[in-house]
Amino acid sequence: MKQGTTIVTLDNGYHLWTNTQGTGDLHLLCLHGGPGGTHEYYENFAQKLAEQGLSIQVHMYDQLGSFYSDQPDYSDPETASRYLTYEYFLEEVEEVRKKLGLDQFYLIGQSWGGALVQLYALKYGHHLKGAIISSMTDNIDEYVANINKIRELVLPADAVSFMKQCEVENDYANDRYQDYVDLLNKGYVDRKQPKAISHLIGTMATSVYNAFQGDNEFVVTGKLKEWDVRDQIKDIKAPTLITFGEHETMPLAAAHRMAETIPHARLTTTPEGGHHHMIDNAPIYFKHLADFIKDVESGSFDK
Repeated sequence: MKQGTTIVTLDNGYHLWTNTQGTGDLHLLCLHGGPGGTHEYYENFAQKLAEQGLSIQVHMYDQLGSFYSDQPDYSDPETASRYLTYEYFLEEVEEVRKKLGLDQFYLIGQSWGGALVQLYALKYGHHLKGAIISSMTDNIDEYVANINKIRELVLPADAVSFMKQCEVENDYANDRYQDYVDLLNKGYVDRKQPKAISHLIGTMATSVYNAFQGDNEFVVTGKLKEWDVRDQIKDIKAPTLITFGEHETMPLAAAHRMAETIPHARLTTTPEGGHHHMIDNAPIYFKHLADFIKDVESGSFDK
């Protein structure tokens, strides 16, 4: 398979940036978060997994609207209604799989990407060797409860009240409000904040992010308010790794329940890891990931 960058033309005419790194007969397709984020935290996955003794080709791409890929005009209501949907992004994964010629592969998704992994495993699980849900719950209600709990734990009561008032008034641009968001991000989302994925200008596709999430990770006002597959994940058949940071926005209690509900699932947690625990504590994160793939390949996978 071709290494490096390939531009994939979708059947809808839009173009996606894809990149393949690593060697070997195994394949890992990576779904970034956001939605509206980028592929960047996957750039070292082939190298890190090789250090764990695993030869694997790692395929990453920017979803439609994100970073290097085409960016539709979502201000057009027809375009937004067609492409800013769960169904579109799920079917995009399947089309990318076909365009890259993948089958019997591993699929990993971070955050929003982890929601897509769950949907893909439910509909197209026969193509998977294994599914990796990285930092994503199966419903939004428990997430909202957890981020509110975090705010109340970290911030003084007057700060929490101020944030809630800004949210009622849709005053997200307020400097004081954003200072609190930055503080929460440093504790629970990007704990290490590496220079490798920092930029002089923003790379988040805000039109996509706002449509699904809202202004920031600690408030949900978009389409993710609908997210709930709790009654479906029992039907995921593929071997599944659920991996969470121990100090992140997603509720660990939900991760434990998911691991008990999905028939062939294993839960691993990353000490000192926030939402992006592949960066915060890479040695532990990649050991857990490599061990999962090795166990599936050897036929010795169990919970």
